[in-house]
Amino acid sequence: MSSTAPQYEHPGILHGHTAAPPRPHPETRRLRLLSYNIQVGITSSRFRHYLTRSWRHILPHTGSFENLNQIAGMLSDFDIVALQEVDAGSFRSFFINQIEYLARRGGFPYWYFQTNRNLGRFAQHSNGLLSKIDPQQVTEHKLPGVIPGRGIMEVRYGRPDNPFVVLLVHLGLGRRARLRQMEYVAEIANRYRHVVVMGDFNCRANSPEMARLLRSTSLCDPEEELHTFPSWRPSRNIDHILVSDTIKAENIQTLPFTLSDHLPIAVDIELPEELRL
Repeated sequence: MSSTAPQYEHPGILHGHTAAPPRPHPETRRLRLLSYNIQVGITSSRFRHYLTRSWRHILPHTGSFENLNQIAGMLSDFDIVALQEVDAGSFRSFFINQIEYLARRGGFPYWYFQTNRNLGRFAQHSNGLLSKIDPQQVTEHKLPGVIPGRGIMEVRYGRPDNPFVVLLVHLGLGRRARLRQMEYVAEIANRYRHVVVMGDFNCRANSPEMARLLRSTSLCDPEEELHTFPSWRPSRNIDHILVSDTIKAENIQTLPFTLSDHLPIAVDIELPEELRL
């Protein structure tokens, strides 16, 4: 399978850095990572909101800015953040790129986005990366599936000959599609030694899809079954952060932050001795 989207070697206008000069980040082996499906900032905190607030998927609402401000404050404590269900600038988001907005508010010098379903002025369904460390390369991949609109962001840090790689994913709703997508994720993950895969997998830790991914890679099975969905009564663990066996993971947890129908999931990692970012 091949990548169908371009590589971004350096920050640009849309995929790039904030207007403020990047803050120096000390060389480190310890990082704080977070993954969060923000549901475009519409705030579903009860099951009935899927009906009563469904219009917010289409029409703008002023409360979204307060939601984004609160999300940005929470994100600011982390080094690398994976975002799903973010709008890259359309009518429903007041034509504001929510990834850039969160980067500026949260103090992230580097931000990138991948628009997987472009509905023009009406919606820009995207994945997003916020980073306090300058990536050496960001590559977009389109995931296989009958219905297009899912993708991976491959983010490389450090030396080209021995990089630290983060894969940001948002997998499909159907099991058959996810099984194919897991094969694609495994293919990319197996190119590298030091890898983190994080995002909205739309499947549980004990699912056949997850088993296929873990069997075919050096990624480690999550130690905790942390339920992230729905946020008001979590009963399903469908958001995950997986690390390769060279990386030490500690303090994996969900955060009690209910501005989406998903809870954020976070982890502290320690990179091997030979890696410095």
